[in-house]
Amino acid sequence: MTLSVIFVATALLLVGLAAGFVMHRSDFCMAGAFRDLFLFRSAFMLRPLFLLIVMASVLFETERQLGLIDVPFPFFTAPTLFSLLGGVLFGFGMVIAGGCVMGVLYKLGSGSRPALFALAGLVFGSALYAEWHSYLAPLVKQTTLTKKMTLPQLIGLPALWLVLVFVLLGSTVLWRWWRGGRLQRFSQVTSYLQPWQAALILALLSAVSAAVAGVPFGVTTSYLKWAAGLEQWFFPEHMSGMTLFIVQPVQLVLPFSGAVITGGAGPALDAVALIQYPLIGGIVLGAAFSTWRLREWCWRGRVPVRQLVAAFAGGILMAFGSRLSPGCNVWHLWGGLPIFALSSILFVMGLFPGAWLGSRFIARVVFSKET
Repeated sequence: MTLSVIFVATALLLVGLAAGFVMHRSDFCMAGAFRDLFLFRSAFMLRPLFLLIVMASVLFETERQLGLIDVPFPFFTAPTLFSLLGGVLFGFGMVIAGGCVMGVLYKLGSGSRPALFALAGLVFGSALYAEWHSYLAPLVKQTTLTKKMTLPQLIGLPALWLVLVFVLLGSTVLWRWWRGGRLQRFSQVTSYLQPWQAALILALLSAVSAAVAGVPFGVTTSYLKWAAGLEQWFFPEHMSGMTLFIVQPVQLVLPFSGAVITGGAGPALDAVALIQYPLIGGIVLGAAFSTWRLREWCWRGRVPVRQLVAAFAGGILMAFGSRLSPGCNVWHLWGGLPIFALSSILFVMGLFPGAWLGSRFIARVVFSKET
């Protein structure tokens, strides 16, 4: 058991280091991809994101056929109307925060002050959600649309068929983009990693995470755990009475060893901490190493107060969105869409109007020239 835990933690730390390095070198920011669509009418960064989803679909299905993973992944839930609402809140939040839950981490590693405020907002928002969880959870459950978790389950077709159709159509679109030069971004910076290359690497890293830990990338429950740890330190009696922090709903079977570990949103070092803490630390350190290698690391100052406040507020909204969904944009886009998870489809449908609202907000309020 101990060796299994060490293996998983080490593997995910290495995965995180690689992901942080790659995301920094390519500036692979999903918040920016959605923001650019509405602010600048540019869909460029959405194309490598689509490439990532197609490649992840191929890799996950290959792993499933080989018996390395179970699909749907553990932690995925049935679709509810709050999956859609969570996407709207998250989309709004990530745009005004200037980064999603993973973007915040790699930008923090490169010395971004707004990223630190967004991270603080994620933890504070997680603590706020925990206060309302007992009221919101029954509402979420009442809006369940179906007990089926994936599109193949819903329509009664083998997942392999849908993957083949999706990959065929997706490859056709990607080939046309490639021939038209719409996947390549001109840059004179020699250290710049093309986003399409980053997409392929990140899809592979997500598949490695699934093979090692049984789940793709995910980090947002850690923010709940940090909030629980702070409450345990300052308000132990209050924290001990909160259901969300007490129960351990997660039971995870490690793929290679078959060891069963449990965990939840509480502050304990458990299954959730095992699969998320090394990944989080790796992303921050990987980006920091990339910046250090380029001799560009600095703690960026003189940031407008409105931008810092927006980053903090965006973090709060992302925390609420990820808890209502449940899951963040990385969890749903990189992990859910490739396996046709219904909750992920609804979440992404909500991301677009949320990002549109966030783009309007930052244009008129955060970066407005009016004083």
